[in-house]
Amino acid sequence: MRDLAFIAFLAALMGMGLRRPFLLVLVYVYIDIVAPQRLTYYLLNAIPISLVSVVLAVGAFALADDKRDSRFAPRQGMIVLLLIYCWLTTMAADFPVEAQDKWGWVWKALAFAAFLPSTLRTRLRIEALLLFMVVSAASIIIVGGVKTLVSGGGYGQLNLMVDNNSGLYEGSTISTVAVAIVPVIFWLMRYGTIFRPDWRVRIFGLALVFACLLIPVGTSTRTGLLCIGLVAALSLRTVKRKATYLAAIGVLGLVAVPFLPSAFTERMGTIQNHQADASASTRLAVWAWTWEFAKTHPFGGGFEAYRQNRIRLELVNTSGGNSTETEQTDQGRAWHSAYFEMLGEQGYPGLALWLTINLAGLFRMEVLRRRYRTGDEAWAGSLAAALQTGHMVYLLGAGFIAIAFQPFVYMLIGAQVGLDTYTARRRAEATCRRVRPARATPPLPA
Repeated sequence: MRDLAFIAFLAALMGMGLRRPFLLVLVYVYIDIVAPQRLTYYLLNAIPISLVSVVLAVGAFALADDKRDSRFAPRQGMIVLLLIYCWLTTMAADFPVEAQDKWGWVWKALAFAAFLPSTLRTRLRIEALLLFMVVSAASIIIVGGVKTLVSGGGYGQLNLMVDNNSGLYEGSTISTVAVAIVPVIFWLMRYGTIFRPDWRVRIFGLALVFACLLIPVGTSTRTGLLCIGLVAALSLRTVKRKATYLAAIGVLGLVAVPFLPSAFTERMGTIQNHQADASASTRLAVWAWTWEFAKTHPFGGGFEAYRQNRIRLELVNTSGGNSTETEQTDQGRAWHSAYFEMLGEQGYPGLALWLTINLAGLFRMEVLRRRYRTGDEAWAGSLAAALQTGHMVYLLGAGFIAIAFQPFVYMLIGAQVGLDTYTARRRAEATCRRVRPARATPPLPA
């Protein structure tokens, strides 16, 4: 029955896409985020629904969609360059077979990210994309939030619908994404036009925000806690009564502490003593190895190059008032950071290009945030601030997770580019209307 429900839902969306081609883009967004083929037993697993949906989306755009207002932005060009560069490093990868496996989904994420902004030619489409992203992620987040309330969760123990620790179903990744979309949820609650802001939208939005904040608790991920702190700090830019806001945050924190599960508080305590935590020590050792690796491989080792690392860990245990040191060796440990993932796999050129794409997004959103603070276009300034905050949360979380090619984030970047090109077109149209000379009135006949 569950397979039939998913098929009926996707068939209905695709059927509507025959009349509104942009809906086929949203179908791919849903499939890429939720991965319904993982949630079914057979029917969707037997069909390459991701490939089918993207072919339909691109084909419908090329054949039937209105492209008069479409623009190709510089950041789309940079994403294409990154795609080409990754293909070149894959051809010369240190682990050719394993590299091809990762390339199989990375090129799709980058190609769709380069294509997506061209379809976002109206405010409605930008909002629809963000709404689909939020609701699709919410299907995972709500399940995690409910299970956290019931069982308390635990590191590596919170089952998010599927027993598959990859994509958005990985604990640290979903924690980062859950916190990153909180500003977007608040924007939809205030400026949404698809679901008009009323008491029902506000209640659902606040409940979803609560579920988002529960995900780092349920997964016991230190990354999620840091991301929550960053969102709280960045929110100071928009609140009017900063002292009251800080006081409220402090009170809520004190009230929440007694209700936090012991698994969460114990894991958060390891932040202060990374030398005693094998996970943190492994990260530092892998990062040190990657730094040395890049010196001899400036163009990277291709996807999955971490498989050749050899690391040595020195753990310090200070329990019981005594300090003891133990030494461990390990090999083939993952990057544990998007920055070192790019450095190790794509070298200095790839890292520089990736950083340029991300930092350019932060800069452009800051420009729009300042330009549209008030007036009829205040929604654009508020959205730019929300997208910028979400992007900064990603960049913080990326410091501790190898999510340099996470598709959800490239959709967020696509929304940024779409907003940037849309507002630029609106400014150009307004300028033309101001400078266009008035037509001379012909003289009346005698």
